[in-house]
Amino acid sequence: MFKRFTAVVLLITLLLAQFSRVFVYAGFELNEQYIATVLCENKDKPAMHCNGKCYLSKKLKQAEEKEKKQERDAQKKNAQDVFFLTSVALPVLPFAVAQAQFPLEIAFDLPEHSTEIPHPPPGRRFIFS
Repeated sequence: MFKRFTAVVLLITLLLAQFSRVFVYAGFELNEQYIATVLCENKDKPAMHCNGKCYLSKKLKQAEEKEKKQERDAQKKNAQDVFFLTSVALPVLPFAVAQAQFPLEIAFDLPEHSTEIPHPPPGRRFIFS
């Protein structure tokens, strides 16, 4: 029961975040008359026939900026998780080893490469088509 409730709450939260513009449009349509008469910036200019569209565009822009901010915050959090949660635990070195001097150059020899062409073992046939 608890798992189902948690899943439903998470699903609703994700849907609300994705459909914020739909809620802005729905709120505008439900309150269009109030917005046009009270909240509209151009209510004193009826020749523009704005009818609250200026308020709608402002709210849509705010919703878009909020989504972008949430996305940037999520990316920052993910980057912090990668850098800070995957830290490497260094072993504690004894005092004598910590003061040891290591050579600056390490000799590194590359293995000799064979110039032979590899062939399949005898008795096997490979058919290429």
